[in-house]
Amino acid sequence: MTQLEKAKNKEITQEMKIVAKEENIKINKLVKGIADGKIIIPSNINHKKKNIVGIGKNLRTKINANIGNSLYNSSEEIELEKLNVCIKYKADCVMDLSTGNNIDGIRKEMLKNAPMPLGTVPIYQAVVEKQSITDLTERDFIEAIKKHIVDGADFITIHAGINKKSLKYSKKRLGGIVSRGGSIIALWMHHNKKENPLYECFEEILEIAYKYDCTLSLGDGLRPGCIKDSTDKAQISELKKLGELAKIAKNRNVQVMIEGPGHIPINQIKENIFLEKKYCDGAPFYVLGPIVTDIAPGYDHITSAIGGALAAYYGADFLCYVTPAEHLRLPSLEDVKEGIIAAKIAAHAADIAKGIKNSKEWDNKMSKARAMLDWPKMFELAIDSEKARKYKGEIKNNFEPCTMCGKYCAVKIYHECNNKK
Repeated sequence: MTQLEKAKNKEITQEMKIVAKEENIKINKLVKGIADGKIIIPSNINHKKKNIVGIGKNLRTKINANIGNSLYNSSEEIELEKLNVCIKYKADCVMDLSTGNNIDGIRKEMLKNAPMPLGTVPIYQAVVEKQSITDLTERDFIEAIKKHIVDGADFITIHAGINKKSLKYSKKRLGGIVSRGGSIIALWMHHNKKENPLYECFEEILEIAYKYDCTLSLGDGLRPGCIKDSTDKAQISELKKLGELAKIAKNRNVQVMIEGPGHIPINQIKENIFLEKKYCDGAPFYVLGPIVTDIAPGYDHITSAIGGALAAYYGADFLCYVTPAEHLRLPSLEDVKEGIIAAKIAAHAADIAKGIKNSKEWDNKMSKARAMLDWPKMFELAIDSEKARKYKGEIKNNFEPCTMCGKYCAVKIYHECNNKK
């Protein structure tokens, strides 16, 4: 039985107890959220991990970090180092998007070493092994999905919402299809003159996912890849289809979340969250960014943090990080760190605004340390303590205040004022 099926039966699992304690939420409220499909606990029975994570309504906003090799960079060691960065800076989940050499080996090593839920996109491996998108068969797609689920992937992305109708809409776009999975499915459909194989085989995929309690992340293969294409017919047509699939999955007791855009201007973020919650019956929303402007290659961890904070405030549940290397190259170790930190800031800022329980405590502790000029405590509480220590350590003389104000430090002046009273 899956977490969803047990929740429907009002059966409380160990995973539910852990999430309820971590989130400071009443267990009955959590169970109802899971039963209603508004909360998920990605936890494949074949992945033994330390960190159990809940994603969804009334919970802390979670963040995901994408890692994995490519045809141009196939170092297993580097990708495992990236996983260590994800662990160190406390990404809630990780996805292995490998498309290079030894995909099986990298995935298995990540599953062995990742204390958090791990996600994958199985069709990438199907393409790499066949070395041809158009020669893939429906069975090739299904076998890749089965392999990843059996190995222990806690959630997998499947682009099952694309169909011939939505593909017609995409032809009017400026940016076309920018999702790798979406483009693979689109080319396969075009070449084979058939409907989406992941949609056609959805029931079989559900059977496999149910057996191992693997969460399905219904991918937005037609997400907008530029501001011009945001919230267009192609995107919304696919979103509606994802809502239909989410309902089918829920009825089959398979946990589901919905993936979302993408490149979206600030004034359309609220609408996008509303539409997902409407069409997908409140299923957890997993957004890439969103990126709010197209002009900042090298700084897209910032453009996505702006969009992510707003998206999470309006109801997105899960933020996929974007690194400074987005649109440019495979991210380095430092890029992974920068992406995680930016996404965590966005998520935390949104949680404060949403009134998530205890979200302000961290800030209050930092404020108290600042008011006392307690530098060790400030470093301890900083989201990136190493960078904070480095900046303060660059001061030649060990001044108590920082060098911005020096002897005119507002905090010291205020203390002096109070002491004179």
